[in-house]
Amino acid sequence: MKDTYDFGLVGLGVMGRNFILNVADNGFSAFGNDLDLDKVNALIQEGGDTQKVNASDDAKTFIEALSTPRKIMLLVPAGKIVDAVIENLLPLLDKDDIIIDGGNSYFTDTDRRDSYLAEKGIHFFGAGVSGGASGARLGPSIMPGGNREAYQHVKPIFEAVSAKYKGEPCVTYLGPKSAGNYVKMVHNGIEYGLMQLTSEIYDLLKKGGDFNNNELHQTYSKWNSGRLQSFLVQITSEIFAQDDELGEGKLVDKILDKAKQKGTGKWTSQNAMDLGIPVPSIDIAVSMREISALKDERITADKLYDRPAIEHMDKITLEKLAEEALYFSFIITYAQGLHQLADASNEYGYELEIAEIAKIWRAGCIIRAGLLADITEAFNADKNLPNLLLSPSFIKKVQSTVDSTRKLVAYAAKNGIPTPGLSNSLTYFDAYTSSRLPLNLIQAQRDYFGSHTYERLDRDGVFHTEWEK
Repeated sequence: MKDTYDFGLVGLGVMGRNFILNVADNGFSAFGNDLDLDKVNALIQEGGDTQKVNASDDAKTFIEALSTPRKIMLLVPAGKIVDAVIENLLPLLDKDDIIIDGGNSYFTDTDRRDSYLAEKGIHFFGAGVSGGASGARLGPSIMPGGNREAYQHVKPIFEAVSAKYKGEPCVTYLGPKSAGNYVKMVHNGIEYGLMQLTSEIYDLLKKGGDFNNNELHQTYSKWNSGRLQSFLVQITSEIFAQDDELGEGKLVDKILDKAKQKGTGKWTSQNAMDLGIPVPSIDIAVSMREISALKDERITADKLYDRPAIEHMDKITLEKLAEEALYFSFIITYAQGLHQLADASNEYGYELEIAEIAKIWRAGCIIRAGLLADITEAFNADKNLPNLLLSPSFIKKVQSTVDSTRKLVAYAAKNGIPTPGLSNSLTYFDAYTSSRLPLNLIQAQRDYFGSHTYERLDRDGVFHTEWEK
């Protein structure tokens, strides 16, 4: 066995194994650890050269194999398991060793662990890793947050293994404490929104234009060659071409319409409400997964209520409206997520650079898209931009697509096709760009029943009226 290894990783499931092999492919030796001896042996066998890749199911052997300061990444399920692994390693560690949580931990858990380990002289990082199993192997987007000086020890490895966009690594130091995990959480919230939107457009094309799977494959594939170029549009096109190995036809038609979730979208939505930041395109994407879980009730309700007979639209017209509406709604969803990041940075002291975040999302991660290059430029031009919709470079993009979104949402409503993601994106836009909203009435109502007071347009101060008189 080699005397010391550059990098350690705990958790040798598919993600962990792929990440550690990626580290070795990029010139760093790596040592893995897992309680499951089969996973340990699988890594050793796959790694081949034990001078570059090795593993053990024994924590002491694992720790002693690493060069100092030790750089140890955890790719284990979020929650109590992370704490258990830390407690198991802690007695074996030395001052200034570094632990990196690469899972989807909730950001307040990361803050707690950071404080706890800092008292013991150990540096802790929350580093979101996006790209799935293939990304871990070939190059993910990595979102690290923690001690700036300690990051310098990790930086060469992370920059080597990350995805590259035109030669630039899709990783950067994001900020102190839980900045990395927070950015990954919002990344996943945006992911929820984009997935909901792509599914609604699919539903509209199928129900409103009788698009078959081959036409859907060709349509999404064409879109992926244009301004909608993105990982999610790409894989959507490929999904429609997948044959069902267990029966006839395409697999997508045999998959149950109940979408599961692991909680990161819900966390994004909940924390946005805590901050007072509107993210309705993300909120409704979470709610739709919850509605989808009510399959039996939906089947019963479908039999109880009449639905409009769908008036089919010309395919060429529908496809044009759909492309423009999807592009519009993608912009709105990114705008909401980035607005949340900017506000959270101020609230939690993260010092986030939004342009840098958009930059490291351009490749490797699930929400990578051509649009992110434009978003990076917008925030480079004005790093204090409060909302993407206020960027001069995005006004024309939005204005040229909002009318098609209106037409498509109206068509869907008239024909009983649910499009909550598209509708919420449009409503958010209309509300955000309205200088006058009817919330004056809500303030009057609050003062009427609860004496909550109100402010006026024509003079400063806080007022209360005895309404019942």
